[in-house]
Amino acid sequence: MRDLVLATIAEQPDIEVVGEAEAESEVTELVERTRPDFLIMSLEDQDTRPALCGFLLGRYPQMKVLAIAAERNSTVFYWAFLDIRSKSVETSEQGILGALRHSVENSKPPVTNGV
Repeated sequence: MRDLVLATIAEQPDIEVVGEAEAESEVTELVERTRPDFLIMSLEDQDTRPALCGFLLGRYPQMKVLAIAAERNSTVFYWAFLDIRSKSVETSEQGILGALRHSVENSKPPVTNGV
């Protein structure tokens, strides 16, 4: 699944991979150094938010997390907005890219006319 996600993202001109961690123990330092808009991580249990996800969203509330459980064909999107929220996402190229793009659009400040 990792290779499929990386290949899918590599084909997108508006999305760039800024780092990869081989082990969960490397993720916090990598996020601190790169300050990504998104973190894509593996998901063990769809019904339980990963502890690392909660920790990182507490420290970096502007970041979004896409957690993928490949063996269960399940994806959950987490973000912080006064509290941590999640939404099930279709585990497909369209579902993953839609979640990434939708959250960027929703995080932009609204356009207003000057007075």
